[in-house]
Amino acid sequence: MNALVFAVAALFAMVIALTVGLFALARQVGVLFERVSPMGALVNDSGPEVGQQTPLFQLPSLNGGMVALGPKPSRATLVFFLSPTCPVCKKLLPVIESVRKAEGRWLDVVLASDGQKAQHERFIETAKLSEYPYVVSTELGLAYRVARLPYAVLMDEHGIIRSKGLINSREQFDSLFNAFDMNVKSIQSYLDHQHAVQH
Repeated sequence: MNALVFAVAALFAMVIALTVGLFALARQVGVLFERVSPMGALVNDSGPEVGQQTPLFQLPSLNGGMVALGPKPSRATLVFFLSPTCPVCKKLLPVIESVRKAEGRWLDVVLASDGQKAQHERFIETAKLSEYPYVVSTELGLAYRVARLPYAVLMDEHGIIRSKGLINSREQFDSLFNAFDMNVKSIQSYLDHQHAVQH
């Protein structure tokens, strides 16, 4: 009987210790969450800078018609550089679709790449991208100095580049629009400035 009482008491003590440990761990996770800044799109220094006029392009779309990149009255433009062989690009296609639907009242989404036209036509069919303007242009990628994919450039209705960067997640995608709304070069530059002001 004494052994049973001792076992129950020991078990009760362990439960209390585990509960205290769990609360301590939860608190540490909260502290870490506050200290870790959200990761924005990875901005590179090559190509046209944020705040500069975009290079002007008039390109044929594989889905028909012409695509104009530059000033558009009351319409911003998101150019998303992708490739049929890029797994991360394919993973982000549902994000692109949700952005196109949610922001369609003020934003045009253009898909861009280079390479063989036939490969892209197959990609458009298999990935169901027929509703997007889809341009294949080596010159466009060179103009923006796109070295890695997926990459996105967001420009306003005046054709001014408002944000850009390498995109690997929904959060990095959202950071482009956050930078656009906050009128800052990038979320990283904003956070760096805030950190410098606080110290």
